[in-house]
Amino acid sequence: MFRAFCLILTGIATMAQGAPPLHREIDRIINAQAGGPSATISSDAEFFRRVQLDIAGTIPDTGQVRAFLNDKSAQKRAQLIDSLLASESFAVHWTDRLSTMLLERQALGKVTDGQWRAYLKRSMQGTPRWDVMTRQMLAATGKDESRAAMKFLGNGSHHRLTEDVARLFLGMNLKCAKCHDHPSVKEWKQAHYWGLYAYLKQTKQATNSKDKQVYFVESLATGKIKFQSVFEDNEEQTGPRLPGRPEVTIPTFEKGKEFDKPAEDGLPAVPRFRPRELLARDLPVKENTHFVHNAVNRIWFLMMGRGLVHPLDEMHGGNPPSHPELRAVLAREFVAHQFDLKWLLREIALSKSYQRSSLLPEGVKTVAASSYRTAHPKAMSPEQLLKAILKATGNLEKVTAMKTAPDAEKFNRRGYFSGTHGEMPKSFEEIRAIFLETFAQPAGEAEDDFLPGLNRSLFLMNDRLVMHWLEPHDGNLVQGLGKIQDPGKIAEEMYLSVLARFPEEEELQTLKDYLEKNATRRDAALGELAWALLTSTEFRLNH
Repeated sequence: MFRAFCLILTGIATMAQGAPPLHREIDRIINAQAGGPSATISSDAEFFRRVQLDIAGTIPDTGQVRAFLNDKSAQKRAQLIDSLLASESFAVHWTDRLSTMLLERQALGKVTDGQWRAYLKRSMQGTPRWDVMTRQMLAATGKDESRAAMKFLGNGSHHRLTEDVARLFLGMNLKCAKCHDHPSVKEWKQAHYWGLYAYLKQTKQATNSKDKQVYFVESLATGKIKFQSVFEDNEEQTGPRLPGRPEVTIPTFEKGKEFDKPAEDGLPAVPRFRPRELLARDLPVKENTHFVHNAVNRIWFLMMGRGLVHPLDEMHGGNPPSHPELRAVLAREFVAHQFDLKWLLREIALSKSYQRSSLLPEGVKTVAASSYRTAHPKAMSPEQLLKAILKATGNLEKVTAMKTAPDAEKFNRRGYFSGTHGEMPKSFEEIRAIFLETFAQPAGEAEDDFLPGLNRSLFLMNDRLVMHWLEPHDGNLVQGLGKIQDPGKIAEEMYLSVLARFPEEEELQTLKDYLEKNATRRDAALGELAWALLTSTEFRLNH
């Protein structure tokens, strides 16, 4: 049997080596199912801004844009993708993305945000294997170098973990299956919910009496989990079980032999049967199609703006993927490349499907988002938006270096929003908190769709911070523009800084006319022109 298994693995590797590169397979499948003309390949400027935002998390500066546009190399896009994936900015940005996806901005557990982010960043700087990271998060006890990974477990709430594991790692929103079989998804059963719950029921927190640290431990499992539908009289039961997989038998031991280690230092005895360890072992594996399909669907969504299955946590027969063959190919190749996130991101970014223009093909008035015939515009995350505004206005270095004095009073954020508190925030962290409160979803809600809001629009149009950054000072954009006399050069610098492209003739003329009409208030006019670009849809979206 072992020899046969090795032959299967060898066959998979051979297929992966002999097949066309994944990015070409992506394009073949998307084109075959397009059903109409697709957009042309994006301009260098459009591509450069998009890939910088998606991989590195912010817009490029004017020097980077000029250098890329002047580069005549046929391989410059591939070289750029590789350099971005190897950059510090990639690790920081994807730490933001994965943390938001996994925690949904909730303050969970005893692990600090700094420890958690350092864990994610280390993972992204190396070869980030999604199966390994998932296993570390699910199995974390706090006793090894992956201690920070246990932040995902939060406070050990069994029902929250059951629902989050199902949604985030299996693509199944089983919340409605807690009390009965799912009312609209016939294949999602109440037994699926309680089978996952059975893996987690024994998990709890305990504090070590020596180091005073909180750890996750497992208590002794004495039997199956009993559950009952609110619509039925009969009681059912299940042991640990993954959807689509066999139920795990709960072993029985002779009295006195139930534990591997006795209790010590305030921590309970360690049972020989530890179901959460089995969950960590058996969930993130290539045989678990729910896990593999969910992983590639979420990575595809983060790069393309829409999942092959959408919504992301509705992966079932009634909501099939828009491109079944593509999901199968992505899953097969992701497994063959050992769940390497960087490799998958690179292949998606190399595809023409990713690199298409966001402009509709000539003569076409509308296309379905699920066709990928055009690039799908994506809203910037709060973190991206803040960095982009600071970079565009030339205030990034100064603002990110701001720190609150140790003896300073706590910033009155509520008063800032209401207008009753006139002071500006004194630290980058407080500024970041203001952007998160304005642009992020409430804690516990997924950020997987663009939800415009009046408060968000008004913030960009009127907020004191944004207005301050558009005043001429400290070598920022507006101060630099004030030193330039030629309107053409002003327009070029402004558009490259804010929109990462050169202005068109009509835009240049509009700028010239506005400056002429406001010659006596030139600095203010320059700030107003930059403000108009910052508040535009073109700036707000990654397109």
